[in-house]
Amino acid sequence: MAQQKEAISTINSLIETLKDGEKGFKEASEAVKDPQLKSLFQQYSQQRHRFASELQTQAQTLGESKPEKSSSAAGAMHRAWINLKSAVTSGDDKSILSECERGEDSAVHEYEEAMQDGLTGTAREIVSRQFTEIQSAHDRVKQLRDAAKKT
Repeated sequence: MAQQKEAISTINSLIETLKDGEKGFKEASEAVKDPQLKSLFQQYSQQRHRFASELQTQAQTLGESKPEKSSSAAGAMHRAWINLKSAVTSGDDKSILSECERGEDSAVHEYEEAMQDGLTGTAREIVSRQFTEIQSAHDRVKQLRDAAKKT
């Protein structure tokens, strides 16, 4: 029972992280000028929405009657910072990429911790698969940020 509660807590924490990413990428897609970045950020926002829904279903399977549905307070502060930076820099794509990469650093860290938290069975499989895609998104955003710095 304690292990199940811990698993639900871990999953709810990841849902918050995913909701942060969903909103952050949506805001970034609206702020960038480059159409390819706009499309990529929209895809990542939709991906985070799907991942959160998947984890909400898993939490319910584990007995959670009301899985997490919102982002974290820290995420809200991070999004506000992106908004501020976007406004100040008039939607400078390089700055937005840097902030997205910082947000992705946080997501990767949360998933790494979740993988260490002793999730088992289906929950572990879902989190492991999502982690691979989150890591891939992080690496892509970092690559784009590095390329933008050179121009």
